[in-house]
Amino acid sequence: MSSLLWLALAGVLLLIELAAPGFGGFLMGAVAALILASLAGLALAPGLQWALFVGLTVAGTAVIWRWSQRRGAGRELESAQAELAEVIEGFGAEASGPRPGDGSLGRVRWQGQSWAAQNLDPERALPAGSLVRVLGREGTRLQVLPQASLDGPPLSRRTSG
Repeated sequence: MSSLLWLALAGVLLLIELAAPGFGGFLMGAVAALILASLAGLALAPGLQWALFVGLTVAGTAVIWRWSQRRGAGRELESAQAELAEVIEGFGAEASGPRPGDGSLGRVRWQGQSWAAQNLDPERALPAGSLVRVLGREGTRLQVLPQASLDGPPLSRRTSG
């Protein structure tokens, strides 16, 4: 097969991967086709070219799959410190969040990045600078609770009078 056919196959596979991301097999097939396009000058037999294409695609997909499994798409937070985030755009009815008037939405800084977040305790306003705990993630929005909500109500000193 000529290098132009392998390049065309790589282009088609890349378009399929862009249309339906997440599988990774099409991306590895495109990479394998690009490798074979560069090897086309070696005049390999067509059967050997197809065997290399299939082998490279399967091996590459297996490597990506193992890597993603080890990385853990929904992995647990690694430490207690990793669970903490700082509010950078306040939550609350008076706060000007992503949607004015929705006191449950705001922004936090978590692991050095700014994230949209949802306060799972919308009755409590969260001013900028306060700490929250990250409990989960829904899409690109973190789900957070004020630290006091997890620790229980604050203790107060009562004096007998």
